[in-house]
Amino acid sequence: MRSTGPVEDADKTSRARLRDAAILCFARDGFGASVRSIATEAGVSAGLIIHHFGSKQALREACDSQVLAIIRETKQQSIREVTAGKSLLHRFAAADEQGPLLGYIVRSLQDGGPVAATFIEHLVADAVAYCADGVRAGLLHPSRDEPARARYLTLSAMGALLLEIQLRPPADPADLSALVREFMSTSYLPMLELYTQGVFTTSRLLDDYLLTVPDRSPAE
Repeated sequence: MRSTGPVEDADKTSRARLRDAAILCFARDGFGASVRSIATEAGVSAGLIIHHFGSKQALREACDSQVLAIIRETKQQSIREVTAGKSLLHRFAAADEQGPLLGYIVRSLQDGGPVAATFIEHLVADAVAYCADGVRAGLLHPSRDEPARARYLTLSAMGALLLEIQLRPPADPADLSALVREFMSTSYLPMLELYTQGVFTTSRLLDDYLLTVPDRSPAE
């Protein structure tokens, strides 16, 4: 498996390779994937995984941290590139490489429970930070409630992803590249159009709603 992202690109230790193999296995086969199957993917013994991580749960936590870090760095890098006037088309061209990440997120959502809830809360907290970066860079409009907007954007994106995969799964669930291509082909145009151009032609609904709640002027 190739490096899962810009974070720790220079980290070619056995621990990092095992973690990346685990991300791929969990994304492809779910969190029921055995330590032995992960070891086979990495080309090592199962004992080496226990040596480095101590348990499968600790390995899962390391995978969570890495996936979250890659998402955070990718979002921040995208903001920097757009602010600098660079095109993001190269990111679309390399989308297949993000298959393990997208698959891992889907598996986390499907797994449910406290671990999935914690994973989502980390995504929301990171979204607050990079939305603030986008506002400072002039890429995003400020919000009347930045944490609420970040939560809504995160839950909307994750919900759309999960439903798309559940309702229109790829022919081969293990084909993570197909998962990425299908999601992008059905979601990116309406998503970008919605976020760029909006939906309503009038502010009337928002204005009416704001009359019912305390003053919530956009953050400066």
